[in-house]
Amino acid sequence: MDINQLDVFAKEIIFEAGRRIRDAFSYDIEIETKSNANDLVTNIDRETEAFFIEKIKTFDPTHRILGEEGMGERVESLEGVVWIIDPIDGTMNFVKQHRHFMITMGIYVDGIGKIGYIFDVMREDLFYAIAGVGAWYNDSPMRKLQPVKIEEAVIGINANWVTPNNRIHHEKIIDLVRTVRGTRSYGSAAMEIAFVVSGKLDAYISMRLAPWDIGGGVIIATEVGAVATNFNGEGFDFLTTDTFLIANPSIHQLILEKYIEEKK
Repeated sequence: MDINQLDVFAKEIIFEAGRRIRDAFSYDIEIETKSNANDLVTNIDRETEAFFIEKIKTFDPTHRILGEEGMGERVESLEGVVWIIDPIDGTMNFVKQHRHFMITMGIYVDGIGKIGYIFDVMREDLFYAIAGVGAWYNDSPMRKLQPVKIEEAVIGINANWVTPNNRIHHEKIIDLVRTVRGTRSYGSAAMEIAFVVSGKLDAYISMRLAPWDIGGGVIIATEVGAVATNFNGEGFDFLTTDTFLIANPSIHQLILEKYIEEKK
């Protein structure tokens, strides 16, 4: 498999999908709910995933696609070439604001991440990496992350986790929020991951993310020196959901050990 040829093809379909999504704002968007009232899906999510499946299968019918909307075949292993795709990460932002949503894509070969992409559709900004080669923001190489003190860090976290909840001891998160320089919440996991790998954020914490939320981002993370694990400090099974922390390597372990405690 020619990685460079695969990279060129992936970028072509990402940019074309982005144009199709932007064009979609000129006609009615159909909105449905999935697991709950805040878990939204639109006809554009489904149409975009179907577009990716058609293009990828034309490129190579042996490649398989694991997508959020489940329009591809059932993927129960990562053998061979598997594309892990979220056609619109941040659907609520897409519906409400018409911005701050991403296309995210990771290409895996026998379970090993080879190329990762996060594309800001409205700004037309692309964060991507080829494993072992490097990472880029559009055409500019991305630098390795520089150390940061926890007191100077800006982190991404949903405000829900600072209030009483059944997932995590919120008192420790309150302590973290009081310690760091600032917090942000953008409503798109892929966007927050993109901001960590580019140094705009120093960490991002989430209680539950799916493979398509992180499949592209963790490949980019490796190339810039960011550390991405679950709350046990382990890597990911890209066939299941899990807790998630991505951070500058200088504060990753500190956040895990001092500020995160799951409820049993």
